[in-house]
Amino acid sequence: MADDYKKWSELPYAGEQKPPHNPEEPYAGSWPDYYLRNQPPGRFATLNGRPIRLDIQHPSSIDWDKELKKVKRAEKHLTPKEATLAEYWGTGVASKQWTPIIDKLIDTYGVTAPRAARILAATSAGMNDAFTTAWYLKYRWNVARPNQLDHELKTLLCTPRHPTYPSGHATISGATAEILSYFFPTEKERLVELAKECADSRLYAGVHFPVDNEEGLRLGKQIGSIVASELKKEENSRGQSIDVPYRENRDAKLTPPPYKQVIDYEFDSTCDSSTENPFAHQHDTQPKPKLFF
Repeated sequence: MADDYKKWSELPYAGEQKPPHNPEEPYAGSWPDYYLRNQPPGRFATLNGRPIRLDIQHPSSIDWDKELKKVKRAEKHLTPKEATLAEYWGTGVASKQWTPIIDKLIDTYGVTAPRAARILAATSAGMNDAFTTAWYLKYRWNVARPNQLDHELKTLLCTPRHPTYPSGHATISGATAEILSYFFPTEKERLVELAKECADSRLYAGVHFPVDNEEGLRLGKQIGSIVASELKKEENSRGQSIDVPYRENRDAKLTPPPYKQVIDYEFDSTCDSSTENPFAHQHDTQPKPKLFF
């Protein structure tokens, strides 16, 4: 396939003069996985060696000009609710909002301490695998961000310092929702809803194309399904399946709403690139970790 789309490493962000020189964790795609394998790089497989064909479009098959029009339309018609979603899900790293959701499920369903640790470990490991897979594809495909294709575009949040496709938020959200649905099947509808809300928020922020989020969600769901398949195989010393999904619907009150961080922190909101954020201003140094991914 011809890679005839615009490249992230070759174009400056809106409001900047040079292409990005401070890529975020460019080698994260080579980090170890827990529930799948990427060895040699680009050849994904299950733990038992079965090849995995990642469920994601190649970027050369996507109409990026059409995607940019969707971003600009979303920017033009942004609602206060959408801005709230963008800022909530875009605060801190992409796992920040999911950790309290896991804790709420554990509390609501009266999960025992050993099983709580297992759920936390499995979900976090799945997030790791979703991140490493997304990062491998981001830097392999090197797709430009919306504000690299239109220098008049002012994003609501700071544009992350890594390629756009697929969305990291969307990928880990899709994976997390799928893994948690394995443990808590009656909560699946709400978990999928939250994952989509997180993914959509990246469009509202102006930092991702719609397809970044749609394909990221789909990829994440695939990774989460792989994790769940591996978990199902695990047995205790009596040969019994370790996991017994919680099938009684206790209707956990999962946040958001309200759209307030469970663990609050005053992140630096300065950006190098152009932004609509009234509290942001441009500067010459690399920004600190903040509203990103």
